[in-house]
Amino acid sequence: MNASQLQDLDLGNVGEWPTPIKVVAILILCVVIWVALYYFDTSDQLDRLRAEEDKELQLRTSFESKQIKAGNLDAYERQLEEMKESFGSMLRQLPDKTEVASLLVDVSQTGLAAGLEFELFQPEGEQTKDFYAELPIKIKVNGHYHEFGRFVSGLAALPRIVTMHDVRIDAPPAQKAHARAAELEGTRLSLQATVRTYRYLDEAVFK
Repeated sequence: MNASQLQDLDLGNVGEWPTPIKVVAILILCVVIWVALYYFDTSDQLDRLRAEEDKELQLRTSFESKQIKAGNLDAYERQLEEMKESFGSMLRQLPDKTEVASLLVDVSQTGLAAGLEFELFQPEGEQTKDFYAELPIKIKVNGHYHEFGRFVSGLAALPRIVTMHDVRIDAPPAQKAHARAAELEGTRLSLQATVRTYRYLDEAVFK
């Protein structure tokens, strides 16, 4: 079969074409149809398939994550209950309004019991926070190192939360100028600090 034979082919009478040409024409037609089907149908289906596969992977990952959480649900619930109990226990260490006065007396008595001499005991204005209020107390006490230690330990042992801030310890000016730190242990010193206690604002919640 040569070029002249191809030119002599009659498109209106395909049945008279030589068999080899018919076979080639059928193959070409099949390829054209397959390519057309791929681009107009199969490629869209493949894209949708890939999208569904990605979605399946995401759902599988989400399911596995939720399954792990579900398996640990009991542990999470127990932990939440423990946290609630711990939080409630801490809030109960905050005095209510009627207990503040007695707590101030406790702080003062703790210092006196440690052997300290109060030079200043000045409660300041209440500072309101989110769910509690701070009650700062400016103090200045005179005593020895070990008495200061007993005072701090005594505050920590109180049934209510009491903290110390801005602590400053000074020696008397005359001795401070000539003595080393090690030589001041037997000297009466001055401690200045802000003692903070706290009370919760919603007094009805944890009673």
